Amino acid sequence: MIPIPSGVRVWIATGHTDMRRGMRSLALTVQESLKRDPHAGDLYIFRGRSGDLVKILWHDGLGMSLYAKRLDRGKFIWPSASDGAVSISAAQMAYMLEGIDWRNPQLSWRPRSAG
Repeated sequence: MIPIPSGVRVWIATGHTDMRRGMRSLALTVQESLKRDPHAGDLYIFRGRSGDLVKILWHDGLGMSLYAKRLDRGKFIWPSASDGAVSISAAQMAYMLEGIDWRNPQLSWRPRSAG
């Protein structure tokens, strides 16, 4: 898991991204297409066309990091907008990385009584 400090925003780059791209190319996309500073400390999440692979770009103040995750089954839930970025919380990102629908997570079990 990525240790996200408080105050860091998480951005989903809508649409799909060429997953052959590396951190410099993705940072350039953040700067030119999303009009944001890739070195400001926010996380940027990119998804490939097939939907089972994401890359996360993060600058922690010391250097740029690039994380990747591929789901064995299923696809990552993605916003329907075709361009721009959508801000989500760190908890929503954690749901997304587990393959859970981060837009409306449901409890699978809830106790009926306290005793």
